[in-house]
Amino acid sequence: MKRGLQGEYVAISTNSEKALAFVPAPLPPRPPVDWTPGLRDRFDQALLALGRLDGVSILLPDTALFYYMYVRKEAVLSSMIEGTQSSLSDLLLFELDQAPGASLDDVREVSNYVAALDHGLSLLEKGVPLSQRLFKEIHSLLLPAGGRGGNQAPGEFRRSQNWIGGARPGNAVYVPPPADRVLGCISELEFFLHDQPTPTPPLLKAALAHVQFETIHPFPDGNGRLGRLLITLLLYEQKVLRQPILYLSLYFKTHRRDYYELLNKVRLNGDWEAWLEFFAEAVVSTANQAVETAQQLIAMSKRDRDRISGLGRAATSTLLVHQALMERPIANSGWLAEKTDLTIATTNKALVLLQQLGIVKELTARRRNRLFSYAGYIEIMNRGTALPGDG
Repeated sequence: MKRGLQGEYVAISTNSEKALAFVPAPLPPRPPVDWTPGLRDRFDQALLALGRLDGVSILLPDTALFYYMYVRKEAVLSSMIEGTQSSLSDLLLFELDQAPGASLDDVREVSNYVAALDHGLSLLEKGVPLSQRLFKEIHSLLLPAGGRGGNQAPGEFRRSQNWIGGARPGNAVYVPPPADRVLGCISELEFFLHDQPTPTPPLLKAALAHVQFETIHPFPDGNGRLGRLLITLLLYEQKVLRQPILYLSLYFKTHRRDYYELLNKVRLNGDWEAWLEFFAEAVVSTANQAVETAQQLIAMSKRDRDRISGLGRAATSTLLVHQALMERPIANSGWLAEKTDLTIATTNKALVLLQQLGIVKELTARRRNRLFSYAGYIEIMNRGTALPGDG
Protein backbone atom coordinates (compact mmCIF):
# COMPACT_ATOMS: atom_id res chain seq x y z
CA MET A 1 0.00 0.00 0.00
CA LYS A 2 1.26 3.47 -0.87
CA ARG A 3 0.31 6.00 1.77
CA GLY A 4 2.40 8.95 0.65
CA LEU A 5 5.23 10.65 2.52
CA GLN A 6 5.56 9.22 6.06
CA GLY A 7 6.53 12.46 7.73
CA GLU A 8 7.65 15.89 6.64
CA TYR A 9 10.68 17.61 5.19
CA VAL A 10 12.14 20.58 7.05
CA ALA A 11 14.70 23.01 5.74
CA ILE A 12 18.15 22.98 7.37
CA SER A 13 21.32 24.93 6.76
CA THR A 14 24.79 23.50 7.39
CA ASN A 15 27.93 25.42 6.53
CA SER A 16 25.81 27.92 4.59
CA GLU A 17 24.36 25.12 2.45
CA LYS A 18 20.65 24.46 2.50
CA ALA A 19 19.17 20.97 2.50
CA LEU A 20 16.01 19.11 3.50
CA ALA A 21 15.91 16.82 6.53
CA PHE A 22 13.19 14.23 7.03
CA VAL A 23 11.13 14.05 10.24
CA PRO A 24 9.11 10.81 10.44
CA ALA A 25 5.48 10.64 11.49
CA PRO A 26 4.81 8.73 14.73
CA LEU A 27 4.08 5.00 14.65
CA PRO A 28 1.91 3.03 13.99
CA PRO A 29 1.36 3.59 10.24
CA ARG A 30 -1.78 5.38 9.15
CA PRO A 31 -3.84 3.87 7.60
CA PRO A 32 -3.01 0.59 9.39
CA VAL A 33 -1.03 -2.23 7.83
CA ASP A 34 -2.93 -3.93 5.01
CA TRP A 35 -2.78 -7.59 6.02
CA THR A 36 -3.16 -9.27 2.65
CA PRO A 37 -3.31 -13.10 2.73
CA GLY A 38 0.27 -13.25 1.41
CA LEU A 39 1.65 -10.90 4.08
CA ARG A 40 -0.29 -12.62 6.85
CA ASP A 41 1.04 -15.97 5.68
CA ARG A 42 4.65 -14.71 5.73
CA PHE A 43 4.25 -13.39 9.27
CA ASP A 44 2.68 -16.68 10.37
CA GLN A 45 5.68 -18.51 8.89
CA ALA A 46 8.02 -16.13 10.73
CA LEU A 47 6.29 -16.82 14.04
CA LEU A 48 6.51 -20.58 13.42
CA ALA A 49 10.23 -20.25 12.66
CA LEU A 50 10.73 -18.30 15.88
CA GLY A 51 8.87 -21.01 17.76
CA ARG A 52 11.17 -23.68 16.32
CA LEU A 53 14.21 -21.61 17.24
CA ASP A 54 12.92 -21.12 20.77
CA GLY A 55 12.21 -24.85 21.02
CA VAL A 56 15.63 -26.00 19.80
CA SER A 57 17.29 -23.91 22.49
CA ILE A 58 15.71 -26.28 25.03
CA LEU A 59 17.33 -29.26 23.29
CA LEU A 60 20.84 -27.82 23.47
CA PRO A 61 23.04 -29.51 26.09
CA ASP A 62 23.97 -26.07 27.35
CA THR A 63 22.15 -23.11 25.81
CA ALA A 64 24.61 -20.68 27.37
CA LEU A 65 27.47 -22.17 25.34
CA PHE A 66 25.57 -21.70 22.06
CA TYR A 67 24.50 -18.21 23.07
CA TYR A 68 28.10 -17.24 23.96
CA MET A 69 29.33 -18.04 20.47
CA TYR A 70 26.23 -16.92 18.58
CA VAL A 71 26.39 -13.46 20.12
CA ARG A 72 30.03 -13.19 19.05
CA LYS A 73 29.17 -14.26 15.53
CA GLU A 74 26.50 -11.54 15.43
CA ALA A 75 28.98 -8.98 16.78
CA VAL A 76 31.36 -9.81 13.94
CA LEU A 77 28.63 -9.61 11.29
CA SER A 78 26.98 -6.44 12.56
CA SER A 79 30.34 -4.67 12.83
CA MET A 80 31.34 -6.00 9.39
CA ILE A 81 28.40 -4.07 7.90
CA GLU A 82 30.00 -0.92 9.32
CA GLY A 83 33.35 -1.74 7.69
CA THR A 84 35.37 -3.67 10.30
CA GLN A 85 37.51 -6.62 9.20
CA SER A 86 37.58 -8.72 12.38
CA SER A 87 36.81 -12.44 12.19
CA LEU A 88 35.26 -14.62 14.87
CA SER A 89 38.67 -16.15 15.59
CA ASP A 90 40.19 -12.66 15.93
CA LEU A 91 37.60 -11.79 18.58
CA LEU A 92 38.20 -15.01 20.53
CA LEU A 93 41.96 -14.42 20.46
CA PHE A 94 41.47 -10.85 21.64
CA GLU A 95 39.35 -12.06 24.57
CA LEU A 96 42.26 -14.33 25.54
CA ASP A 97 44.65 -11.35 25.50
CA GLN A 98 46.30 -12.81 22.40
CA ALA A 99 47.25 -10.83 19.30
CA PRO A 100 44.49 -11.14 16.67
CA GLY A 101 45.19 -11.19 12.96
CA ALA A 102 43.02 -8.13 12.30
CA SER A 103 43.43 -4.51 13.35
CA LEU A 104 43.15 -4.07 17.12
CA ASP A 105 40.73 -1.18 16.59
CA ASP A 106 38.47 -3.42 14.50
CA VAL A 107 38.52 -6.21 17.08
CA ARG A 108 37.90 -3.81 19.97
CA GLU A 109 34.89 -2.47 18.09
CA VAL A 110 33.46 -5.98 17.82
CA SER A 111 34.24 -6.65 21.50
CA ASN A 112 32.40 -3.43 22.41
CA TYR A 113 29.34 -4.75 20.58
CA VAL A 114 29.33 -7.88 22.76
CA ALA A 115 29.62 -5.73 25.90
CA ALA A 116 26.81 -3.43 24.72
CA LEU A 117 24.46 -6.34 24.02
CA ASP A 118 25.23 -8.03 27.33
CA HIS A 119 24.54 -4.76 29.16
CA GLY A 120 21.25 -4.26 27.31
CA LEU A 121 20.11 -7.75 28.28
CA SER A 122 21.18 -7.14 31.88
CA LEU A 123 19.09 -3.96 32.00
CA LEU A 124 16.05 -5.82 30.65
CA GLU A 125 16.53 -8.53 33.30
CA LYS A 126 16.52 -5.80 35.95
CA GLY A 127 13.19 -4.51 34.66
CA VAL A 128 14.45 -1.50 32.70
CA PRO A 129 12.16 -1.22 29.65
CA LEU A 130 13.22 -0.42 26.12
CA SER A 131 13.64 3.30 26.53
CA GLN A 132 15.87 6.31 26.03
CA ARG A 133 17.87 5.29 29.08
CA LEU A 134 18.51 1.82 27.69
CA PHE A 135 19.46 3.19 24.25
CA LYS A 136 21.93 5.62 25.78
CA GLU A 137 23.54 3.08 28.10
CA ILE A 138 23.99 0.58 25.29
CA HIS A 139 25.44 3.27 23.04
CA SER A 140 27.95 4.32 25.70
CA LEU A 141 29.42 0.79 25.58
CA LEU A 142 29.08 0.38 21.84
CA LEU A 143 31.26 3.45 21.24
CA PRO A 144 33.09 4.03 24.54
CA ALA A 145 35.21 7.11 25.11
CA GLY A 146 38.78 6.49 23.99
CA GLY A 147 37.80 3.93 21.34
CA ARG A 148 36.96 4.29 17.67
CA GLY A 149 33.94 6.57 17.48
CA GLY A 150 34.43 7.51 21.13
CA ASN A 151 34.70 11.16 20.16
CA GLN A 152 31.07 11.05 18.99
CA ALA A 153 29.48 11.76 22.39
CA PRO A 154 28.97 8.17 23.63
CA GLY A 155 25.59 7.69 25.27
CA GLU A 156 24.21 11.04 24.15
CA PHE A 157 21.75 11.87 21.41
CA ARG A 158 23.31 13.93 18.69
CA ARG A 159 23.49 17.71 18.91
CA SER A 160 24.37 18.25 15.26
CA GLN A 161 23.07 17.24 11.86
CA ASN A 162 24.11 13.88 10.42
CA TRP A 163 23.44 12.30 7.04
CA ILE A 164 23.78 9.01 5.17
CA GLY A 165 25.75 8.76 1.93
CA GLY A 166 27.39 11.71 0.21
CA ALA A 167 29.95 14.17 1.48
CA ARG A 168 27.45 16.63 2.98
CA PRO A 169 23.69 16.97 3.54
CA GLY A 170 23.27 18.67 0.17
CA ASN A 171 24.24 15.54 -1.77
CA ALA A 172 23.36 12.88 0.80
CA VAL A 173 21.22 9.84 0.09
CA TYR A 174 19.23 10.50 3.25
CA VAL A 175 19.18 13.30 5.84
CA PRO A 176 17.64 12.38 9.24
CA PRO A 177 15.72 14.84 11.45
CA PRO A 178 17.49 18.00 12.68
CA ALA A 179 19.14 17.62 16.09
CA ASP A 180 16.44 19.69 17.81
CA ARG A 181 13.76 17.24 16.64
CA VAL A 182 15.57 14.04 17.73
CA LEU A 183 14.32 13.97 21.31
CA GLY A 184 10.70 14.42 20.22
CA CYS A 185 11.00 11.63 17.64
CA ILE A 186 12.63 9.25 20.13
CA SER A 187 9.96 10.04 22.73
CA GLU A 188 7.25 9.13 20.21
CA LEU A 189 9.08 5.89 19.42
CA GLU A 190 9.29 5.16 23.15
CA PHE A 191 5.51 5.56 23.45
CA PHE A 192 5.03 3.10 20.58
CA LEU A 193 7.38 0.56 22.20
CA HIS A 194 5.27 0.81 25.35
CA ASP A 195 2.03 0.10 23.42
CA GLN A 196 0.81 3.67 23.32
CA PRO A 197 -1.58 4.67 21.84
CA THR A 198 -2.50 1.04 21.03
CA PRO A 199 -0.90 -2.39 21.61
CA THR A 200 1.11 -3.84 18.73
CA PRO A 201 2.06 -7.54 18.36
CA PRO A 202 5.76 -8.03 19.20
CA LEU A 203 7.06 -9.17 15.80
CA LEU A 204 5.24 -6.36 13.98
CA LYS A 205 6.47 -3.93 16.63
CA ALA A 206 10.07 -5.03 16.07
CA ALA A 207 9.74 -4.58 12.30
CA LEU A 208 8.23 -1.11 12.55
CA ALA A 209 10.48 0.10 15.36
CA HIS A 210 13.65 -0.86 13.50
CA VAL A 211 12.72 1.32 10.53
CA GLN A 212 11.76 4.21 12.79
CA PHE A 213 15.02 4.05 14.75
CA GLU A 214 17.09 3.98 11.56
CA THR A 215 15.05 6.86 10.17
CA ILE A 216 15.60 9.00 13.29
CA HIS A 217 19.32 8.08 13.44
CA PRO A 218 19.49 9.61 16.94
CA PHE A 219 23.23 9.19 17.61
CA PRO A 220 26.23 10.66 15.80
CA ASP A 221 27.49 7.12 15.09
CA GLY A 222 26.56 3.50 15.82
CA ASN A 223 22.90 3.79 14.76
CA GLY A 224 22.99 0.78 12.43
CA ARG A 225 24.36 -1.57 15.07
CA LEU A 226 22.00 -0.30 17.75
CA GLY A 227 19.02 -0.44 15.39
CA ARG A 228 19.74 -4.10 14.62
CA LEU A 229 20.16 -4.87 18.31
CA LEU A 230 16.78 -3.29 18.99
CA ILE A 231 15.06 -6.12 17.09
CA THR A 232 16.57 -8.85 19.27
CA LEU A 233 16.17 -6.94 22.52
CA LEU A 234 12.50 -6.28 21.79
CA LEU A 235 11.71 -9.92 20.96
CA TYR A 236 13.53 -11.00 24.12
CA GLU A 237 11.77 -8.41 26.29
CA GLN A 238 8.39 -9.44 24.88
CA LYS A 239 9.23 -13.12 25.62
CA VAL A 240 8.91 -14.19 21.99
CA LEU A 241 12.32 -15.78 22.56
CA ARG A 242 13.55 -17.20 25.87
CA GLN A 243 17.13 -16.74 24.67
CA PRO A 244 18.26 -13.73 22.58
CA ILE A 245 19.47 -15.81 19.62
CA LEU A 246 17.88 -14.16 16.59
CA TYR A 247 20.14 -11.73 14.72
CA LEU A 248 19.27 -10.40 11.28
CA SER A 249 22.60 -8.77 10.40
CA LEU A 250 23.68 -11.52 7.99
CA TYR A 251 20.39 -11.32 6.06
CA PHE A 252 20.54 -7.52 5.92
CA LYS A 253 24.18 -7.75 4.82
CA THR A 254 23.38 -10.28 2.10
CA HIS A 255 20.42 -8.25 0.83
CA ARG A 256 21.75 -4.79 1.63
CA ARG A 257 20.54 -3.16 -1.61
CA ASP A 258 16.95 -4.34 -1.05
CA TYR A 259 17.21 -3.37 2.62
CA TYR A 260 18.13 0.26 1.92
CA GLU A 261 15.66 0.58 -0.95
CA LEU A 262 12.80 -0.65 1.22
CA LEU A 263 13.65 1.76 4.04
CA ASN A 264 13.48 4.61 1.53
CA LYS A 265 10.20 3.34 0.10
CA VAL A 266 8.68 3.41 3.57
CA ARG A 267 9.76 7.02 4.10
CA LEU A 268 8.79 8.31 0.66
CA ASN A 269 5.52 6.51 -0.08
CA GLY A 270 4.58 4.58 3.04
CA ASP A 271 4.98 1.11 1.56
CA TRP A 272 5.24 -0.59 4.93
CA GLU A 273 3.86 -3.83 3.52
CA ALA A 274 6.85 -4.34 1.19
CA TRP A 275 9.19 -3.82 4.15
CA LEU A 276 7.19 -6.23 6.31
CA GLU A 277 7.39 -8.94 3.61
CA PHE A 278 11.18 -8.49 3.56
CA PHE A 279 11.41 -8.46 7.35
CA ALA A 280 9.32 -11.63 7.73
CA GLU A 281 11.50 -13.40 5.16
CA ALA A 282 14.60 -12.25 7.08
CA VAL A 283 13.20 -13.76 10.29
CA VAL A 284 12.29 -17.07 8.60
CA SER A 285 15.69 -17.41 6.91
CA THR A 286 17.69 -16.37 9.98
CA ALA A 287 15.74 -18.49 12.45
CA ASN A 288 16.02 -21.56 10.22
CA GLN A 289 19.78 -21.02 9.86
CA ALA A 290 20.14 -20.69 13.63
CA VAL A 291 18.20 -23.93 14.17
CA GLU A 292 20.40 -25.69 11.62
CA THR A 293 23.55 -24.36 13.31
CA ALA A 294 22.35 -25.55 16.72
CA GLN A 295 21.54 -28.99 15.33
CA GLN A 296 24.95 -29.23 13.66
CA LEU A 297 26.68 -28.32 16.93
CA ILE A 298 24.65 -30.89 18.86
CA ALA A 299 25.48 -33.60 16.31
CA MET A 300 29.17 -32.70 16.19
CA SER A 301 29.47 -32.62 19.98
CA LYS A 302 27.81 -36.05 20.26
CA ARG A 303 30.06 -37.56 17.57
CA ASP A 304 33.17 -36.21 19.22
CA ARG A 305 32.12 -37.30 22.70
CA ASP A 306 31.42 -40.82 21.39
CA ARG A 307 34.94 -40.96 19.92
CA ILE A 308 36.50 -39.63 23.12
CA SER A 309 34.61 -42.20 25.19
CA GLY A 310 36.58 -44.91 23.43
CA LEU A 311 39.89 -43.70 24.85
CA GLY A 312 39.71 -45.87 27.96
CA ARG A 313 40.94 -44.42 31.27
CA ALA A 314 41.94 -41.13 29.64
CA ALA A 315 38.37 -40.54 28.46
CA THR A 316 37.14 -38.90 31.68
CA SER A 317 39.69 -36.06 31.72
CA THR A 318 39.57 -35.67 27.93
CA LEU A 319 35.78 -35.28 28.02
CA LEU A 320 36.20 -32.50 30.60
CA VAL A 321 38.62 -30.65 28.31
CA HIS A 322 36.26 -31.19 25.37
CA GLN A 323 33.38 -29.70 27.36
CA ALA A 324 35.50 -26.67 28.25
CA LEU A 325 36.33 -26.19 24.57
CA MET A 326 32.60 -26.12 23.82
CA GLU A 327 32.46 -23.06 26.06
CA ARG A 328 35.55 -21.40 24.59
CA PRO A 329 36.61 -23.02 21.30
CA ILE A 330 39.92 -21.16 21.22
CA ALA A 331 41.77 -21.55 24.52
CA ASN A 332 45.18 -22.15 26.04
CA SER A 333 46.10 -25.09 28.25
CA GLY A 334 46.29 -22.88 31.34
CA TRP A 335 42.69 -21.71 30.99
CA LEU A 336 41.51 -25.24 30.21
CA ALA A 337 43.29 -26.63 33.28
CA GLU A 338 41.72 -23.97 35.49
CA LYS A 339 38.28 -24.49 33.98
CA THR A 340 38.35 -28.29 34.36
CA ASP A 341 40.23 -28.37 37.69
CA LEU A 342 42.77 -30.71 36.08
CA THR A 343 46.53 -30.42 36.35
CA ILE A 344 48.44 -28.84 33.47
CA ALA A 345 50.05 -32.21 32.73
CA THR A 346 46.69 -34.00 32.53
CA THR A 347 45.22 -31.20 30.43
CA ASN A 348 48.13 -31.36 27.98
CA LYS A 349 47.76 -35.14 27.68
CA ALA A 350 44.06 -34.67 26.91
CA LEU A 351 44.90 -32.07 24.26
CA VAL A 352 47.37 -34.44 22.61
CA LEU A 353 44.65 -37.10 22.44
CA LEU A 354 42.15 -34.59 21.02
CA GLN A 355 44.71 -33.60 18.38
CA GLN A 356 45.26 -37.25 17.48
CA LEU A 357 41.52 -37.66 17.03
CA GLY A 358 41.48 -34.60 14.75
CA ILE A 359 39.10 -32.72 17.05
CA VAL A 360 41.56 -30.03 18.18
CA LYS A 361 44.23 -28.11 16.29
CA GLU A 362 47.14 -26.24 17.83
CA LEU A 363 47.33 -22.63 16.66
CA THR A 364 50.84 -21.98 17.98
CA ALA A 365 54.19 -23.70 17.79
CA ARG A 366 55.68 -22.97 21.19
CA ARG A 367 56.29 -24.78 24.46
CA ARG A 368 54.39 -22.45 26.78
CA ASN A 369 51.00 -20.77 26.61
CA ARG A 370 50.05 -22.81 23.55
CA LEU A 371 46.70 -22.04 21.92
CA PHE A 372 44.26 -24.70 20.74
CA SER A 373 41.20 -24.49 18.54
CA TYR A 374 38.11 -26.70 18.47
CA ALA A 375 38.24 -26.55 14.68
CA GLY A 376 34.88 -28.13 13.91
CA TYR A 377 33.03 -25.76 16.24
CA ILE A 378 34.70 -22.70 14.72
CA GLU A 379 34.00 -23.97 11.21
CA ILE A 380 30.28 -24.39 11.90
CA MET A 381 29.97 -20.96 13.51
CA ASN A 382 31.90 -19.31 10.65
CA ARG A 383 29.49 -20.51 7.98
CA GLY A 384 27.81 -17.59 6.29
CA THR A 385 30.11 -14.90 7.66
CA ALA A 386 31.88 -14.40 4.31
CA LEU A 387 29.99 -13.35 1.23
CA PRO A 388 31.09 -13.45 -2.41
CA GLY A 389 33.35 -10.46 -2.97
CA ASP A 390 34.25 -10.10 0.69
CA GLY A 391 37.65 -11.62 0.04
